[in-house]
Amino acid sequence: MARKKLILSAALTGAATNRSHCPYIPYTPVELGEEAKRAVDAGASIVHIHAREDDGTPSWRPEVFEQIQEEVRKRCPKVIINYSTGAIGISKEERVAHLPLTKPDMAAFNMGSMNYAIYSKKLKQFYWNGVFENSFDTMQFIVNTMSEHGICPEMECFDTGHIRNAEPLRDMGLIPDNACYSLVMGVLGGIPATTENLIHQIKQVPEGACWQVIAISRKQWQMAAVACTMGGNFRVGLEDNFYLPNNEMAKSNGECVEWGVKLANMMGREVASIDETRAMLNIPMRE
Repeated sequence: MARKKLILSAALTGAATNRSHCPYIPYTPVELGEEAKRAVDAGASIVHIHAREDDGTPSWRPEVFEQIQEEVRKRCPKVIINYSTGAIGISKEERVAHLPLTKPDMAAFNMGSMNYAIYSKKLKQFYWNGVFENSFDTMQFIVNTMSEHGICPEMECFDTGHIRNAEPLRDMGLIPDNACYSLVMGVLGGIPATTENLIHQIKQVPEGACWQVIAISRKQWQMAAVACTMGGNFRVGLEDNFYLPNNEMAKSNGECVEWGVKLANMMGREVASIDETRAMLNIPMRE
C-alpha cells in the first residue's frame, strides 16, 4: 500500500534568534512575505510565523500581523498560515489579540508550562531563560479563541506530559478532530531530540491523529528522517535550525525546504501540495 503524502512545514523566523546568529533571518512583513514564497516554491504547504518589529525584536502588535498577512497572501494566496501564540512575559489576551483580526488557517497551541532556556556550555551560563506559562486556564482561553474564529490548533508538545494534556481538553470538546500534534524536541526544559525519545512520543499520540516532529538545531534532520519512516510529517526553517545536512548555513527558508523535500523523497515519501494538505487536515480555503 502506498504511503500517505508528507506534510512539510516551514518556520520562517522564530523569536529567540537574530541576525548576529544567522544573517538571513527575516524581520519585516515584506521579508516574511518573500521568505514564505521561497518556502512555498520549494514545496512547503504550511508557513509558521512569529511577528517581529523592523529591528528584529519580537512583536505582538496586531497591526504587524495584519501587515505580514497581507504580504504573505499576495505572494502565496493558498498557503496555510500558522501564527504563533507562544510568549513569555505578556498576558494571554495579548498572545491571541492578532487571531480575530487575521483569522489564520492554523495557530500554534502550546500544551503545557515548562522551563524554557538556551544555555552556553562554552560560557557556562544561560544565554536566555524563563518560565513558559501554559496553565489549563490559559490553554482553555487560547483554544476557545481559536475555536471562535475557525482556527485549527497546532498542538505544540515539548514533553510527554504535554501530549496527555490534550486529553481533558478533548473530553471538554475544546480541541477539534483535525488538530495536529507537534512533537517539539531539543528545547532545554523539554524532551531531548533522540530517536528513542521520538519513537516514545509517537506512541503517545492518539491513533489516527496527524503529527509532525519539530526538532531544534542540527538534530532536526535526524528526527525528520525518523518521522519519514514512521509515517509522520516534519518542519524545517530558520526558526529551528540554520544548518543544512551538508553543514552549510542555509541562506533562506527555501533552501531548508528544498533539503526537506530531498530527504522525504530519499526516504520514499512524496510531499503533499497545499491543496492536498488542506484536504488531509480538513482546512478549506476561507472565502
